[in-house]
Amino acid sequence: MTVNRLRPRRSCLAVPGSNPRFLEKAQGLPADQVFLDLEDACAPLAKPEARHTIVKFLNEGDWTGKTRVVRVNDWTTEWTYRDVVTVVEGAGQNLDCIMLPKVQTAQQVVALDLLLTQIEKTMGFEVGKIGIEAQIENAQGLNNVNEIATASQRVETIIFGPADFMASINMKSLVVGEQPPGYPADAYHYILMKILMAARANNLQAIDGPYLQIRNVDGYREVAQRAAALGFDGKWVLHPGQVEASNEIFSPSQEDFDHAELILDAYEYYTSEAGGKKGSAMIGDEMIDEASRKMALVISGKGRAAGMQRTSKFEIPEA
Repeated sequence: MTVNRLRPRRSCLAVPGSNPRFLEKAQGLPADQVFLDLEDACAPLAKPEARHTIVKFLNEGDWTGKTRVVRVNDWTTEWTYRDVVTVVEGAGQNLDCIMLPKVQTAQQVVALDLLLTQIEKTMGFEVGKIGIEAQIENAQGLNNVNEIATASQRVETIIFGPADFMASINMKSLVVGEQPPGYPADAYHYILMKILMAARANNLQAIDGPYLQIRNVDGYREVAQRAAALGFDGKWVLHPGQVEASNEIFSPSQEDFDHAELILDAYEYYTSEAGGKKGSAMIGDEMIDEASRKMALVISGKGRAAGMQRTSKFEIPEA
């Protein structure tokens, strides 16, 4: 079957699966993706009931326009299989992806894929419809990220989990996402680029993790802009105040979107019979060619996914 694995994910809102009030509120927020959390946001004693709460809200809530995801617990715990079975059997038809945290090996993704396939077949769901989001949270996971990215056709995103990662490598900082004191460069550059390369090599999306100072929107913007500049598709949001900032930062500007659309139209015209079958052409002072078209497709695609409308159009030059 064909599934759209490249869903909009500019803002990925984390919602505790054990909190009905937050689950209700999340439905009205303009986040591209909402993930209902059974892992860190749920206390151990609350996890069994939270599974059923999530099933209820997935089936009865209005999640129109949102990618619906549930983050289960990682495979080293006793909760994972029951998380997956309860949620997918109960609400699989209203679920887009399962997020697997603390992924360290490709085999962990394969195990989730097999379990999902068994449930889909048992319940009569479309096999392969539910995607997998793999969260990288330690050094072993980062070392194996290329294998993780290719472990299953269900994989849609590779996600950076900064808090656990920082702890796993003994980074000298207590502020998640901020630069550690004493290091003059960007301490996260290698991590983010390795995740991004694994994602892009396999036509997956790359998502940056949370910024925990939830009321510091300026700090959130600075960290989000770093990931967006590299080419990441989106970032987690933990508070409604971060949603608008994330949607803005991971969308092209109106000027860039218009320019990308102009390049695509102009290139189509100039390479056509009517346009002279040219391999390259000029738009004002700018030369465009096939490489320009590919770059424009990226910006155009992100803008269209965000619902942007162009404000200018290509005019065929007079003879």
